[in-house]
This record gives sequence, C-alpha cells and structure tokens, in this order.
Amino acid sequence: MLVGGISYQAISYVSEAKDRVPAYLLVLGCVQSEAPAMICLHQTVEIGKAELVGRGGNPSLHYALELALWGYITLAPDCPGFGNYRCDPYSMGYVSTVMKGIWNHLRAVDLLHSLPAVDGVRIGCIGHSLGGHNSVFLAVFDTRVKAIISSCGFNSFRKYQGGDLSSWSHNVCMPRTASVYGKDPARMPFDFPEVVAALAPRPFFLNTPLRDGNFEVSGVRDCIEAAAPIYELLGAPETLIAYLSRRRT
Repeated sequence: MLVGGISYQAISYVSEAKDRVPAYLLVLGCVQSEAPAMICLHQTVEIGKAELVGRGGNPSLHYALELALWGYITLAPDCPGFGNYRCDPYSMGYVSTVMKGIWNHLRAVDLLHSLPAVDGVRIGCIGHSLGGHNSVFLAVFDTRVKAIISSCGFNSFRKYQGGDLSSWSHNVCMPRTASVYGKDPARMPFDFPEVVAALAPRPFFLNTPLRDGNFEVSGVRDCIEAAAPIYELLGAPETLIAYLSRRRT
C-alpha cells in the first residue's frame, strides 16, 4: 500500500523453524538503492509495531514512519506477545522472552541485508522503553548494527526501582532474574554499564528524562560514566551521546 509517498508492506519473516515474525517494511517511493536502514522496536504497547508506523498510539513514537520519510528503509517487527505476534518462547526452548526477541531481531538484520535497496554497512536500530533496551541488546549481539538509539530504555540494576528487579523477572522479560538470581542486582550476570560499554566505538545516542518514573536518571548517568572511558580508549568519545530532557515518563 502506498500512502504519502511511502510504501507500506505488511510482511512476515522467518525467525526459525515454524516461526514467522510479523513486521512492517516502509520504503520511500524515491529510494532506489544503497539506502540506510533502521530496525524500529516498539515500547510496551498492545498494538506493537503499528504504533511505530503511525497506525495508532502516541504520535511522538511514529519513528518508523518519520525515518522512512527521511529516506531510511525501516523495518518494524512485533516483539513476542505484542501486535500480531503471539508466540510462546518457553515452549520453543528459550529461558527468556528477551532472548527470543534478540534472536528475532538478528534475523531482521539478515532480512535488511538481503534487500538490494539497503546499504548493508548503514543499518541502525532505534527503540523506546521496551524497544530502548531491546535495541542495545540487539547491537551487543550483532556488530552489523552500526548506530544505536535508545529512549527511556534502561538504567543500572542497582538503581532500578531502588534495586527491586521484580519488573525484570516476569515471563515477558527475564524470569531467571527471580528464579536464579533472586532479583538481586549484585547477583545478576550483567548490568547496563557493561552493555553500553560493549557498544563502543559505535555511535550510541541515549535519550532519558530527568524525572523518568521507571528508569531513574542517576542510574542512567552511572551507565554513561562507566562506558565513557571505553569510548575514549577506542578513540571515539564523541560517538557516545546522552540527552537528558525535562520530559517526564
């Protein structure tokens, strides 16, 4: 379907045997070849990918559509349990929904690489909230993602809700946070300062409100301050950018 010069394609792509991920692929009509591409990941919202392409939800989160209008080829998949995608990661052998999402998003990068119009060395990822931390998780696992944007997506576990990791431990996230690590930040096998540092030296833009009701801002600063020396060591201090806004979430 062509709307406002944008080609909307409702597609699905193979993630693994007997599993297909619903997604929207948006392409500006004038784009012919060697275009940059972005994987766009949605927040915790029932309509999933539809919000990103302007089919409901918060207008300020229609970033798959906005980026397509700028000439990016954008791919917006549903995360497990949202939109049109009702898979059960645990029946498929996964120990977390987060890891199933990472696997699906790796296959999304494969899909973009297969498209003749996409410049394979200019693929990035963007996400808000749920999509914000899923974007950094994807980029840690796949260096083909050359630029990362995360909005309101994380802080250090130690400062998340005063160290209470209950919200990370439910089935749509990482249940072993409770069953193996007792919801204790000190026992977790990773934390976001290390995750952000692992992105270096790739460009990483982080947006976070000063009064975020979920990811408290001093825990975000902890992540940036811990990762900054790694960016400096790798000769790219300017590619780690944090924008702290006054907007409340």
